[in-house]
Amino acid sequence: MSTTPSRRAAVLGHPVAHSLSPVLHTAAYRALGLDGWDYGVHDVTEDTLAGFLEDVDRDPARAWAGLSLTMPLKQVVIPLLDHVDPLAEAVGAVNTVLFTAVGGAVTTTGTNTDVHGIVAALREGLGAGSGAGVGAGAGARPVAEAVVLGGGATAASALAALAELGCPSARVFVRSLDRIGPLRAAVARMGVTPSFEVFDDTATTSALVTADAVVSTTPKYAADTWAKLLTDGDRGAAPRGVLLDVVYDPRPTALQSAWTALGARAVGGERMLLHQAAEQVRLMTGHVAPLSAMDEALRAALAVPA
Repeated sequence: MSTTPSRRAAVLGHPVAHSLSPVLHTAAYRALGLDGWDYGVHDVTEDTLAGFLEDVDRDPARAWAGLSLTMPLKQVVIPLLDHVDPLAEAVGAVNTVLFTAVGGAVTTTGTNTDVHGIVAALREGLGAGSGAGVGAGAGARPVAEAVVLGGGATAASALAALAELGCPSARVFVRSLDRIGPLRAAVARMGVTPSFEVFDDTATTSALVTADAVVSTTPKYAADTWAKLLTDGDRGAAPRGVLLDVVYDPRPTALQSAWTALGARAVGGERMLLHQAAEQVRLMTGHVAPLSAMDEALRAALAVPA
């Protein structure tokens, strides 16, 4: 019989039933021999998040290790936490909540593993070679020019990730400059220096083709316009850089398909998901995440050939 203490973790969001986080975390627990751990799914809205955190079961026999947060909770959770780490505070988004018991009390700390996930996923793509996968990235190509599509919370994480890869001055394309106040505030906190531009057929397409790295943070189908423009008529110049499209449903996206059809390398959002979950596992369990086991479980869930 296992002597592993019982711990629990879960993913919260709305909607959240489609989440692949349980697949990844459960695979990690099995590989690590954490038999007393389980990982659940809770549909929680912005309005019910505070109540959920207040009602968390803190029974020592079934103590909470942490929570994974997806949309729309990454920003609204911040004022509800005891502590927020510097990166999450600068980015303005928390996707991981850690529970720590100290002297009989439990405190909450918000962290951000999305930045780690984006960096690792881009390094897979920049590591060269169609076989790049888990652990790829040694000797990766430098990122001098980068583009981010979209202006939400994930865009802030993308800018932090690109800065870590050596490009603090990405071009950010958005639908409206009037709706990116939170992103501008995050940029000021992070000390990065992106430019902000409104989507434009010619300028955006040109930027996509010449960038060393592109991160699309737009919702599914929102980037289909650029997929069509990239492959339409005489616009079909091959992009020189790697694309990370954070969307993984549908998979591949139209933008990914257009990118690879032109001979360039694209990385799907499931790679970001894998790496951000691996960092969550490390933070919640204290063990190095079993990345290969998690990757195998993800590929099986998505029916991706090994």
